[in-house]
Amino acid sequence: MTAMHSSIRRDLLKWLIAPLLLVNLIGAGLTYWLAWLPAQHAFDQNLMDSTWGLYAQVRHRQERTTAELTQQAEQILRSNHSDTTFFAVRNTEGQIVVGDKGFPQLPASDVFDRPINYDGEMRGEPVRIAAMQVRVKNGVIWVAVAETIRKRDRAHYTILLSFLVLDGALTFASIFVVLVAVRRGLRPLKSLQRNLEQRDHGKLGAIDGRGAPVELQPLIVAMNELMARINKGEQAQQNFMADVAHQLRTPLTGLKLQLELLHDKHQDQPDTARSLAMMNSSVERMIRQSRQLLALARSEPGLFESRKLEELSLDKLVEESVQHFIEEADKKRIDLGFDLRPARLRGDRFLLSDLIDNLIDNAVRYSPPHGTVTVRCLEEQDATVLSVEDSGPGIAPEHRELIFDRFYRANDKVAGSGLGLAIVREIAHDHGGVISVDCKEQGQGTIFTVRFPLAPPAA
Repeated sequence: MTAMHSSIRRDLLKWLIAPLLLVNLIGAGLTYWLAWLPAQHAFDQNLMDSTWGLYAQVRHRQERTTAELTQQAEQILRSNHSDTTFFAVRNTEGQIVVGDKGFPQLPASDVFDRPINYDGEMRGEPVRIAAMQVRVKNGVIWVAVAETIRKRDRAHYTILLSFLVLDGALTFASIFVVLVAVRRGLRPLKSLQRNLEQRDHGKLGAIDGRGAPVELQPLIVAMNELMARINKGEQAQQNFMADVAHQLRTPLTGLKLQLELLHDKHQDQPDTARSLAMMNSSVERMIRQSRQLLALARSEPGLFESRKLEELSLDKLVEESVQHFIEEADKKRIDLGFDLRPARLRGDRFLLSDLIDNLIDNAVRYSPPHGTVTVRCLEEQDATVLSVEDSGPGIAPEHRELIFDRFYRANDKVAGSGLGLAIVREIAHDHGGVISVDCKEQGQGTIFTVRFPLAPPAA
């Protein structure tokens, strides 16, 4: 099973949004409760005021309780557009002397001379009651007013709905703010990621930590130290490879000359001549490989410096490089042709010579005897183009990308190290160029094309 990777973004959202939702929920409940309590208290206070008004009309004389309630006063007491109002006055014997029959029985209470509120039911509908018991000489009389709770329910629903909408809007707004804040907070990490993704394998310069948050500074410092160590090790490796290749070329060249002299002296001895020819072939291969290793070391991005580029004529470079391959082509009776037109570009003379050498060498090596190799260069509207066309066996589509990898060889029957095209791609990339490979219509023969940025016209 694949392990699930932890995420800073997910952890931040989890530890910010979850507590935020809980706090919002608790806050909404408390706010709703604080809003509903005063509203309920106002309703109860209004009901108690009505109870006080009714009590003002009550008279208790000679152990008899009456209520001097005029029709107008009763209309005022019952006046309510939303709810139905009920009232009752009970004498010391608990009988209703004025008001609505069937008024709920008053509960026992030890509170006197001030109204109390409680819930009840009247004619099958829930009501809120404000009742007050008053001591008289021969007992206690009760005065009570009740009203249905339709208006309370509407107010309750309105308050609840308002707070749900408000709290929902605030919650979504808070989540949005958290998402934006987390995204902005992680932006420096994204910037650092883009910085690293845009680097090629050879660009190991220090990361610019200016403007980065304080929390990222230790990470940037550690990464810069790591890249400095990697760069130092890579430089040492490249220098070692270049030194070895350079040191090998001179003794190998001397050895090749000595073998050729011995071969000429022992031509009358077939076995010895054959052994010397095989040794000479091996030495030539070693010379070529050392030359390619040196070219590969020089083409590494860490050693390439764009400030040392100069304006060059590509056609002249091809003319200088081709002399070595005329003899090689003659050995296989290959027709080595050229179509060279003036073509300017900015580049490193030695590296571009290595690129040309490897392309022509590759074409001559893979072309059959009596084949053809054509080298072309020209200027197009937006690029300087170098192409090398051969009459070899062609390259299958599945190999066309792999042939530029180091030590990869599509055809093991032809001697080689698998470094030539890797060197070509490295040098082309260093100069901002793009290399492509195509085959002829018949499937035989290969065309390598390198497109370089066109050099700006001379001032």
